[in-house]
Amino acid sequence: MEKREAIGDDGIPGRLREVQARIQAATERAQRPPDSVALLAVSKTHDAEAVRAAHAAGQRAFGESYVQEAIEKIALLADLTDIEWHFIGRIQANKTRQIAARFDWVHGLFDPAHARRLSEQRPSDLSPLKVCIQVNVDGEATKGGVVPDAVAAMIAACEALPGLDVRGLMTLPAPAEDEDAQRVPFSALRFLRDRLATPSRPLDCLSMGMSDDLEAAILEGATLVRVGTAVFGPRPYNAG
Repeated sequence: MEKREAIGDDGIPGRLREVQARIQAATERAQRPPDSVALLAVSKTHDAEAVRAAHAAGQRAFGESYVQEAIEKIALLADLTDIEWHFIGRIQANKTRQIAARFDWVHGLFDPAHARRLSEQRPSDLSPLKVCIQVNVDGEATKGGVVPDAVAAMIAACEALPGLDVRGLMTLPAPAEDEDAQRVPFSALRFLRDRLATPSRPLDCLSMGMSDDLEAAILEGATLVRVGTAVFGPRPYNAG
């Protein structure tokens, strides 16, 4: 019953419209162009039919964190040839080959060894894997990511790898209660991007902001927000 409600007309399509309205309102508030922020619908732990419902409502980019779950979902949705798959989970060395072969984007890359494996294992018939470097902007010990002072070196290492296309930066800051506090780490990532960007390497993707703080992220220049719960509803934690 819960699954049927989640994919009904008043479920995912309605929530998707609400999230898109939030993005539009924040974009207008920031006085940015109307199409300057993309939505990545985080579909991890939700089944293929939930993704299919979001796709039917116009969503095309989906984020997954668990490789085996994602592979099964990608196979079930192979008929939807315009889906763009983003890997947003913690990368494990023994899963890089599958990630390199099945995904269009990787967010959260911060280990040079993983970068080399992804490049080497990217199938030659596919375009280079688009990647965002994860930055630990607030120095949380439990969070992955490159410290700000090491981002330039990480970008240079990735640019030397033919199987990768460095597209931007990503961060996952600690939760904050109010918008002003939420904006601080997002502002730090934007300033870092502005300092490192060049005409040949614009770093045009700022992957930051989720269900609870997407407005703050957009005000600070996010070009892609990663939203799961606000689109798909609560995660079914008993799933795989």
